[in-house]
Amino acid sequence: MSAGYTLVIGDKNFSSWSLRPWIAMKRCGIPFAEESIRLRQPGSRAAILRHSPSGKVPALKTNGLVVFDSLAILEFLAERHPELQMWPGDSEARGIARSISAEMHSGFVTLRNGMPMDLLTLLPTPPIGEELDRDIRRIVAIWRETRARHGAAGSFLFGAFTNADAMYAPVAARFRTYGLELSAFGDDGKAASYAEAILALPEMAEWTAGAEEEIRVRIRA
Repeated sequence: MSAGYTLVIGDKNFSSWSLRPWIAMKRCGIPFAEESIRLRQPGSRAAILRHSPSGKVPALKTNGLVVFDSLAILEFLAERHPELQMWPGDSEARGIARSISAEMHSGFVTLRNGMPMDLLTLLPTPPIGEELDRDIRRIVAIWRETRARHGAAGSFLFGAFTNADAMYAPVAARFRTYGLELSAFGDDGKAASYAEAILALPEMAEWTAGAEEEIRVRIRA
């Protein structure tokens, strides 16, 4: 496997989109160099544009190529490394995995706005209006139904960890940050146990430790 990857990411405390390819590459054992750009600063966009034409993170650089957008990076890596089975091997399961990943990618706007990622903080549960309730219930249903249908062989959506889990990992962190009890949103226990499995990953612990170190460095500076 080539080690010629550089993943450009944003702050680990805030950048949910950066977490997605990062955790997939770590979990699958794909070696890469990491380059971090501090977000929410006057020069952040200009700094990102030196790496990515979209002006957003993450971006994956390899051999002069830049692949930007989290889901595009995951698809690119799955094609590059078919032996890693970053999507489920079964064609039906793979179709569902891609569908729910695309839904995460393009949807849940109210959830993103009302419950932004803040990994290291425990925050009050926001007011749950109709649209936010709908988003949360839909995610709970995705987790519950996918685990019931395809997850018997392991702890993740399709048993083994796949790109679909990478897409939903930041949501598990959000639910913890805002103290959501998933049983209030139609969970029968499968969604909560899935979130616990994601949060218990050693790669999530590594990402969290990185977020804490970023803050320590800024305090010392």
